[in-house]
Amino acid sequence: MADKRSNQDSYDADDIKVLKGLEGVRKRPAMYIGDQGKHGLHHLIFEVLDNSVDEAMSGYADEIKVTLYKDNSVQIHDNGRGIPIDNHPEFNKPALEVIMEYLHSGGKFDSKSYKISGGLHGVGLSVVNALTEWMNVEVCRDRLCYKQKFSKGKKVSEPEITNINREGTYTKIRFFPDSEIFEFDSDKQIFNAHTISNRMRELAFLTPHTRFEIHNKFNDEKQEFHYEGGLKEFISYLNKDKQPLHNDIIHIDDSTQDENGSIFFVEVGMQYNQGYQTNILTFANTINTIEGGVHLTGFKSALTRVFNSYIENYMEKKYKEHVLSGSDTREGLSAVLSIKLPDPQFESQTKIKLGNPEVRQIVSQIVTDRLTQYFEEHPDTAKKIVLKTINAKLAREAAQKARALIRRKSALDSARMPGKLADCSSNDPEKVEIFIVEGDSAGGPAKQGRDRTYQAILPIRGKILNVEKARVDKVLQNNEIQAIIKALGVGILEDNMPNGSNGESEENGDDLEETFDLSKLRYHKVIIMCDSDVDGKHIETLLLTFFFRYLRPLIDEGHLYMAVAPLYKVSYKNSKIYVYSDKEKDEKIKELKIKYKLKNVESIKVQRYKGLGEMNSDELYETTMNKENRILKKVRYEDYLENDLLFTKLMGKEVKARKKFIISNFDQVKTLDI
Repeated sequence: MADKRSNQDSYDADDIKVLKGLEGVRKRPAMYIGDQGKHGLHHLIFEVLDNSVDEAMSGYADEIKVTLYKDNSVQIHDNGRGIPIDNHPEFNKPALEVIMEYLHSGGKFDSKSYKISGGLHGVGLSVVNALTEWMNVEVCRDRLCYKQKFSKGKKVSEPEITNINREGTYTKIRFFPDSEIFEFDSDKQIFNAHTISNRMRELAFLTPHTRFEIHNKFNDEKQEFHYEGGLKEFISYLNKDKQPLHNDIIHIDDSTQDENGSIFFVEVGMQYNQGYQTNILTFANTINTIEGGVHLTGFKSALTRVFNSYIENYMEKKYKEHVLSGSDTREGLSAVLSIKLPDPQFESQTKIKLGNPEVRQIVSQIVTDRLTQYFEEHPDTAKKIVLKTINAKLAREAAQKARALIRRKSALDSARMPGKLADCSSNDPEKVEIFIVEGDSAGGPAKQGRDRTYQAILPIRGKILNVEKARVDKVLQNNEIQAIIKALGVGILEDNMPNGSNGESEENGDDLEETFDLSKLRYHKVIIMCDSDVDGKHIETLLLTFFFRYLRPLIDEGHLYMAVAPLYKVSYKNSKIYVYSDKEKDEKIKELKIKYKLKNVESIKVQRYKGLGEMNSDELYETTMNKENRILKKVRYEDYLENDLLFTKLMGKEVKARKKFIISNFDQVKTLDI
């Protein structure tokens, strides 16, 4: 037995594989770029773009251009110093080849070439090279123009070097992604110009001396981004459809030096508005740290400290009893925190979270000192903001009472779930799903037609509260929202932050109550099912607003779906077809006319479904709920900031912005239900 097992499971030196050069990147690309889908494709561009921005941050470049070509290749061009092209002393080959073909090669491992940079792992260009079908590099420096071609991590041509009779330096990198690595249709535009534009806009705010341009050759559109106002203009952009609480944009720009002589630069732009959402964006060396990190923690703790200190030292006696929590100080806050440091420690190559432990105290101290100074110099603004935070505290306390009431009801009435929920018999969250259904008229057929083993039905009455215009205490008092929260079992995001740092412990005893726990989700498919008319679409929008603002991790983890109900039933004799658009309806009528050789279509019956309640239970199940036949749309978003601005515009308090949006987009309406 032992001999047999030994022969089958031999494990010796022959089994050890060494992946040479960039083979490891091609074998496990997701380790370096996140995934092999749309995100990973765009990450290729951003890796090259980050290198160009490093040149800009170091003061050597002031123009960066991205061009999307019709053959689906992309070019990034900057007027920086140009990648070194002289021979590398250790490898005896041009430095550019070393950078392209070797991981962990580059000029960012010491502080000689770059004092500050985002591409510190030295894998950016080599990874992009490894994952592209072809890459062409053109460098101009030292009165020489250097051109070379690469493919799948290896050079496929020797350098072509020509003398030029002019000064000037630049780097141009043009590539086409490898279809063996990525999933895309080469007949369609594979790079999203909008996604790239959003990132370039961010970079333009963060590097105000640099001009960014994107040229989309598919439609010959050009966009330019250049913001000399820097973070102040960034805050104006974030708050453009909000109602500011104060006119001034608070701006902090300071630096400090540690005991080793390393310099840390901290810049903050912030402004409060009359809304209730928090929007804090954080960057480290212009890299968007979407999961925050130590710099965000330092900023949040500084806010809490400054506000409580101001109440104690400057506010009237009647306010001194209030001790604010961190979430109180962030209600209605739009802020951008940008830190520049010599040796950032990111969580991974995708750079989504900053980990340098010393940064927390540096940010906290600088923000505490400068914000305290601003409050002392602007007492009227300070008092406005502090009063808003005190009101936020009172609302939070009311919300805690409402939450406790929900929990108490759950404990006392655990035998049945909220409202009119018809639960399923299975207790396995991964196998079960819940339909949030508009109204009792649709809830009845849904309950009768469902598969009771794994499908739960929660009817909601009418239009739920617009959470964009309400504080959390009002949100939690809404009966329909209470029912959804109770049914799902995860709680809500107390501090609605773009970087998902809910429940993070802070200084000064500010330890936020853990209110959201995704592991407690009772159904791994949450399906919104509403009528196809204008009221149904409005209810869908209200529900999506609630999920985006208070249950966003369900969207991030792929748990939220929209059911697609048919618009028509087309029938003739025993033929019965459900269709989902006017175009499809016309096509099916034509097919039936030809199939049955009809002279006219009057004998073909067409039934329009304006509401789910117009279907019987069998029809609803077969068309909209049966796994074999139904159409579900997974709710996803690519860019948090873009969606945050859109929800603010469409669902917020500012009527002018919404009116302007409707007027400018009226021509895109395909179906108008009056």
